[in-house]
Amino acid sequence: MNLKMLSEHLKLSQTTVSRALNGYPEVSEKTRERVQKVAQELNYSPNARAKGLATGHAHVIGHVIPVSTQHEMVNPVFGDFIAGAGSAYSAAGYEMMISLVDDQSQEKMYRDICARRNVDGIIVHGPTMDDPRIALLTELKMPFVVHGRASNIDIPYSWLDTNNSRAFRRATEFLLDLGHKRIALMNGLEFMDYAFRRREAYHGALTARGLPLDPALMCSKEMTESNGFLSALEMLKLEAPPTAFLTSSMITALGVRRAIESVGLVIGRDVSIITHDDDLGYLKNGHDVPIFTATRSSVREAGIRAGELLLDLIRDPSAGPLHEVIEAELIIGTSTGPAPRGTNP
Repeated sequence: MNLKMLSEHLKLSQTTVSRALNGYPEVSEKTRERVQKVAQELNYSPNARAKGLATGHAHVIGHVIPVSTQHEMVNPVFGDFIAGAGSAYSAAGYEMMISLVDDQSQEKMYRDICARRNVDGIIVHGPTMDDPRIALLTELKMPFVVHGRASNIDIPYSWLDTNNSRAFRRATEFLLDLGHKRIALMNGLEFMDYAFRRREAYHGALTARGLPLDPALMCSKEMTESNGFLSALEMLKLEAPPTAFLTSSMITALGVRRAIESVGLVIGRDVSIITHDDDLGYLKNGHDVPIFTATRSSVREAGIRAGELLLDLIRDPSAGPLHEVIEAELIIGTSTGPAPRGTNP
């Protein structure tokens, strides 16, 4: 059953039926009740495009995903975020449009989307320190929410972010309290805003305890299992290897664990690991007892909240800019323990 068939059944125009279903005041109450009753009896549900013709809204949210040679956005973390955002859209009667674009064509893609008006709002993923998309979407007057923040942008915009600074400061301090002084940071790419904040928090925690930064214990790479494995293996071969690793992703942590075990060491006894983003739908951190000590922040919940914030902006553009910070919880697992005796200078 589509709008045309329903209109023919009711012997009314498609415009009248659409307006009746969407609550327009120029349709009489008697007609509205009749249309809604018949629509329910025939199990008619308007799709987003048909509804858009009547309301002037596309009822679609856009996600523009850069296909980059430097940073891969599509990974298990992204999948959880999209699942969360999609559930928020569905509950509000919206659909999702995902567009892939190379780095050099992003501006054109955004301008084309805004010109066509085939979405009502956009979620911006993976912000950099000086992200140009924020100024562009502000200029285009397209409602948007940034998942994360851009520290060097001073124009007002809406964002939702995990408190990366507090999470990584707390994680570093936890390892320091266990007696670790050789703590390695396995970070993401540090032109990304979240990775910059994590490094600064790690640096601040070490400095506060009078410990210098050691570049040999700092890694800034794409967060993959293989990068975690190879980088950790290289660090474990140092004359003064790390006794603990702080990783930016569960995926990286799996690689670090593989490296530790490959050289005959035991996690939690010989070398400790703290990870981040361990609450993923298809990559759980153990069953009853967490495998990894972690700074836990649900990516799926972040997707839900980002979607809800964007829908609020679409309904009331004057409501913005909206800001929300999600605090991470420190979860104690079996991957951390006191620094082994005689290992720290």
